[in-house]
Amino acid sequence: MYRENSSRRDRPTGGGREGRGSDRDRDRERGGRGARVFRKKVCRFCGEKGSTINFKDTEVVQKFLTEKGKIIPRRITGNCSKHQRILARAIKRTRHSALVAFQID
Repeated sequence: MYRENSSRRDRPTGGGREGRGSDRDRDRERGGRGARVFRKKVCRFCGEKGSTINFKDTEVVQKFLTEKGKIIPRRITGNCSKHQRILARAIKRTRHSALVAFQID
């Protein structure tokens, strides 16, 4: 399968990591940041019991849209699945009633 004079045998082993520092060295070079601690995102609508999602409230709806007009996913916003579905429905209703543009150029 391989030739005896294969170029693979001439390469050094070790996956190409020779001469590189450890992960801690790289973190120190970047400004001393260590391991990141992630804070659990809490659903905004579950936290505020009085707040509801209304398609006519364009200020709330636009906070969950990107600059291009796409719906921001739940892993980024931190919404629970129930409220993300309600929010997506409200955004689509807002678009159809022409309160928010479908696509922003």
